[in-house]
Amino acid sequence: MAIREYKQGTAFPGDIGRTVEESTPAWPQPTRAVPGTPNVLFIVLDDTGYGQLGCYGSPIATPHMDGLAANGLLYNNMHTTALCSPSRSCIMTGRNHHANAMACVTEFATGYPGYHGRIPFENGFISEMLVEQGYNTYMVGKWHLMPSEDESAAGPYDRWPLGRGFDRFYGFLGGDTSQWSPDLVYDNHQVELPTTPEEGYHLTPDLVDKAISFISDAKQVAPDKPFFLNFSTGATHAPHHVPKEWADRYRGTFDAGWDAYREATFDRQKQLGVVPADARVSHRDPDVPEWNTLAPGDRRLASRMMEVYAGFLTHTDHHVGRLLQFLKEIGEFDNTLIMLVSDNGASAEGGVTGTTNEGQFFNHAQEPVEDSLRSIDDLGGPNTFNHYPWGWTWAGNTPFRRWKRETYRGGASDPFLVHWPRGIKARGEVRSQYAHLIDMVPTVLDVLGIEPPTTIKGVPQAPLHGVSFAHTFDNATAPTAHHTQYFEMLGHRAIDHNGWRAVCPWPGPSFTEAGRPFGTPITAQQMSELDARHWELYHVTEDFAETQDLAADNRDKLIEMISMWYVEAGKYDVLPIDGSGVQRGVVERPQVSLPRTSYTFRPGTQTLPMAVAPRVLNRPFSITADAEIPADGAEGVLLCQGTNVGGWTFYLKDRRLHYAHNYVRRALYTVSSTEDVPEGRHELRFEFEPTGEPDIAHGKGMPGRAQLYLDRRLVGETQIPITTPLLFNPGGMTCGADPGSAVTEDYRPPFRFDGTLHAVTVDVSGELITDPESEMRMHMARQ
Repeated sequence: MAIREYKQGTAFPGDIGRTVEESTPAWPQPTRAVPGTPNVLFIVLDDTGYGQLGCYGSPIATPHMDGLAANGLLYNNMHTTALCSPSRSCIMTGRNHHANAMACVTEFATGYPGYHGRIPFENGFISEMLVEQGYNTYMVGKWHLMPSEDESAAGPYDRWPLGRGFDRFYGFLGGDTSQWSPDLVYDNHQVELPTTPEEGYHLTPDLVDKAISFISDAKQVAPDKPFFLNFSTGATHAPHHVPKEWADRYRGTFDAGWDAYREATFDRQKQLGVVPADARVSHRDPDVPEWNTLAPGDRRLASRMMEVYAGFLTHTDHHVGRLLQFLKEIGEFDNTLIMLVSDNGASAEGGVTGTTNEGQFFNHAQEPVEDSLRSIDDLGGPNTFNHYPWGWTWAGNTPFRRWKRETYRGGASDPFLVHWPRGIKARGEVRSQYAHLIDMVPTVLDVLGIEPPTTIKGVPQAPLHGVSFAHTFDNATAPTAHHTQYFEMLGHRAIDHNGWRAVCPWPGPSFTEAGRPFGTPITAQQMSELDARHWELYHVTEDFAETQDLAADNRDKLIEMISMWYVEAGKYDVLPIDGSGVQRGVVERPQVSLPRTSYTFRPGTQTLPMAVAPRVLNRPFSITADAEIPADGAEGVLLCQGTNVGGWTFYLKDRRLHYAHNYVRRALYTVSSTEDVPEGRHELRFEFEPTGEPDIAHGKGMPGRAQLYLDRRLVGETQIPITTPLLFNPGGMTCGADPGSAVTEDYRPPFRFDGTLHAVTVDVSGELITDPESEMRMHMARQ
């Protein structure tokens, strides 16, 4: 018998002779999971606080999620990283977020080992582990696990979902998106909405439909093949978008305010046993105004914003219920290990008053409450990008203090449910063992009887950092296996060790107490002062919600905890500590192409994410379109960036050339040509010439002169007194159309250009047309 290598490390099991008649074939066998292997379903909510699910004491209706708790396990001591991308990296890899190079969200990546946003391939994803065990693997919803500058059609694609072990993907790549007009990606390419918001489109039901179709596609071919589905909603992250009838279910529910919500929720939490019977609720947050001190209009606005949020969460629960019902219909529900978790605590990104457009918060351009009140009936709809006030954030994290981005328990302790009827006997019980998101992967592998792989696709694998909590499934008194866990987020730090918790808040316990607003840069001297004087110490075994700082009377214990934090920081690439906050978002990062000052775009191409689009804010720039106009005229968008909550657009309509700048939904500045664009091939140009300096701290971008040119003749001009200072959110740039929600109400999307558009060039070199004669003619025409 002739011997040939059949597979790496094995010999061909058949016989190979001189002819087929003298040989015995042997087929390569597909990888098959052991019969009866459970499916695995992760349901990842976004910005949902500890006190916002019904089963955690909230008045918000979440019956399907509550059902998972009633027939499974509710954990009251699960911890996250306090921010989305870092948490999601822990969920996927079982490693700490700095070791995943995910110290922060991908948009805030910096050039240090723990911070650059590229998850090392030696930190394999659970999808990569399970696909090798015979699983189908599906990613549906929010990704946010790769550098923002890699999200374009130029790639690289190796850190997109299909590059990290998922068979299929449907969702969005960035941190948030409109629920009415999302930035959709299907596998490795952008797609347009299957229907419109006017026709009833909303992202959450679309995600559920795709999850069901992915599972169905495979089950009809291989009914016994298990699946891993990471179902990651856009809810309840901003924008809080939901059909009006869902928000209206909560009319008047929150009129008593956030103080009353917090008190009532804490009482229910004690009744449900999700907080200890002797727990104390955390103190009143000094950044949050007392409800009864608000003006009537402020209360009315805040109540409606919370009604919209509650409707959004209940709407999400309803559609999660559809997914669960589908699993029941196909007989897979009982043998699906379900883990439901939020990626961090409730979010304070609406500011003190809340906002009709989250982009105002990030641009330091919050609108007055009276302006928000004029849009109160639009909240939750396609024309807003709304977020509630941080009073509701504080209430939503009951009983804990603070919120997302901070490492107090309000930011880092979140709902966590486990449901698996075929594998867990216990029903409706609370588990109090310490756990962290890095424990989810080890637990799944433990349940499946799989050893962590030593290599994936030839890449040696780093050890997992988490530990399994499967031993707690049917043993309420089982000892905690996770003893030490560090935290760091935007300079805010903490460490847990055997029931003790040390916290070093940055810039302080609250913005009010620190005397510094969010995003204040940190200096080396200030960091030294924080280490020396501002660490807090809590015995959370006896003080569930961090209400009594014991640092002054337990100096030795505090020093031990601080030293332990630095040991962990050294292990996991946490240093250097960076408290610079949102300033990280404007750090220059390497791009797939070399820097240049001229960018050429063509119609019919994919939308450019903001991270790779030419940056036109706070600088002179020009847009030049090479277009042919037929005899009967043409109209449509030449180039645009952003949406109806902030952006700009350069377009033709009614034979005239137009430019509009949407300043974070607060104002629309426009200029139109004074003459028609005639038939023929023309150079259509827009220029922005700065006339002052930006005041970014007060939400004011660079003012300037907006000019329109037809074949290099000045045909329109206006002064734009204020522009967007930092970013458009969403901020995609599109050539030849305005998909999604239109930057201006002057046209309906997608308003595709119906002439011939050869190319559009954006130039940021600063070279602008200088033609005194043209300017004089334009001046005379205005007279």
